[in-house]
Amino acid sequence: MGDVSFSCFNCGQPMQLLTGSKILKNDTCSKCDADLHCCKNCRFFDSAVNNQCRETQAEWVALKDRRNYCDYFEASTHITLVKKSGAPTDDAKKKWDSLFKK
Repeated sequence: MGDVSFSCFNCGQPMQLLTGSKILKNDTCSKCDADLHCCKNCRFFDSAVNNQCRETQAEWVALKDRRNYCDYFEASTHITLVKKSGAPTDDAKKKWDSLFKK
């Protein structure tokens, strides 16, 4: 099973998310006190699209780095796969790289 991690948009502080847990609207970063339930921490945030949001039904939010009440918010997470021994898996990368060795 993967380890689900989340990073603060402001300072990059890594945090662990429990499966099924959500970031609440009043949650803040333990390191820099930035709001966590904000556009810049959402998986739908994209500065290159209209309203900077890939969720088409979401309402426009003016301050992307402040807490908001968007019902479509989903934390922008990163999943790290680990072997049963606990070491990060890199076998696939090694095999991929070996395909292009001369």
